[in-house]
Amino acid sequence: MSKKNIIIYSLILVFGLSAPFLFPAYKLQISILWVLTILALTWDIQGGQMGYNSFGNILFFGVGMYVCSSVQIGMFFPLSEWTASGGEKTFLHTTSQYFQGFTYGLIFAGIVPAIVAALIGYGILGLRGHYFAICTLGIGIAAGEIAGGIELIGAGQGMTVPPWPKGIGGTELRSQFFYYLCFLTVCVTFFVIRLIYQTRFGLVINAIRDNEDKAEAMGIHTMRYKIIGWVVSAFFLGIAGGLMGNMIGYIEPTEIAFAGSTYGVFMVLMAILGGKGTLWGPVIGAAVFHVFKEGFWTFFLGWQYVALGALIIVIVIFFPEGILGWFREKYPENFGEVVDEVDRTAQVELT
Repeated sequence: MSKKNIIIYSLILVFGLSAPFLFPAYKLQISILWVLTILALTWDIQGGQMGYNSFGNILFFGVGMYVCSSVQIGMFFPLSEWTASGGEKTFLHTTSQYFQGFTYGLIFAGIVPAIVAALIGYGILGLRGHYFAICTLGIGIAAGEIAGGIELIGAGQGMTVPPWPKGIGGTELRSQFFYYLCFLTVCVTFFVIRLIYQTRFGLVINAIRDNEDKAEAMGIHTMRYKIIGWVVSAFFLGIAGGLMGNMIGYIEPTEIAFAGSTYGVFMVLMAILGGKGTLWGPVIGAAVFHVFKEGFWTFFLGWQYVALGALIIVIVIFFPEGILGWFREKYPENFGEVVDEVDRTAQVELT
């Protein structure tokens, strides 16, 4: 690991650990930033590194959200009675029940979406280009409608999540707990993705992006790698969904869990803004996008979606290669690229 990377990782670690104390009023917003970073990082596996633009990854986010909460509840109380009677108004988790259920809930929130990704991957990852994009968009929309019709998980009215136990510190400790859990999750997600990009897997998915037919002609089992990529994305997206559901405290099928028009679009925009197909691009894109989004909701309330739409236009027109791509073009020497001084001098003279 280079000295520059060590400095960057150290600064992020210091900020992540100290942010709740430096910015206590923005603890929830920074927690959501870590979740958004996970969304952008996982989308980029398929959309950036592999070249398969998916608009249905919100499926795994929503499944993880519902699975986590259902396990938390179902381990100790009848899930159907919880959703029918208003949940915590009738049933209360003890402290041990809450943390035991939450632990198992997060585990299954990662496993179940990964299994779903593996199963549907065989069916739709044979599609390419806009056919794949449209198919995934349909899956994300259908998931919200299906969840809205299942009475066991609250149908269209949604379901409440087990509340934080009253005997251990109140809302302040709750916010601290979920903040650091979100920060730990984004760190693990980042380093796992960084590790797999450095293996044969990273080379193969880039080969699929560049020319899938040639990759297959060279004997690469492309379907296997495409499915693995989607499974990895689904695993971390499911955990992110479980965390988000518990932070919000309430799950609704189309506006929260399978919110394709918000989180489903955001994960694509964040990766593109930062620079898709790069490791740090989604991280930078998530940070910049979240700051702008929160600013729009603060200063342009009522016009926030107009401002967000304007931001999308700016991204597409002025940053088609993302922020990292723009900096790479302007300052290639800072990205380890060898610059021919003679050619640069000639280029300056021509301009």
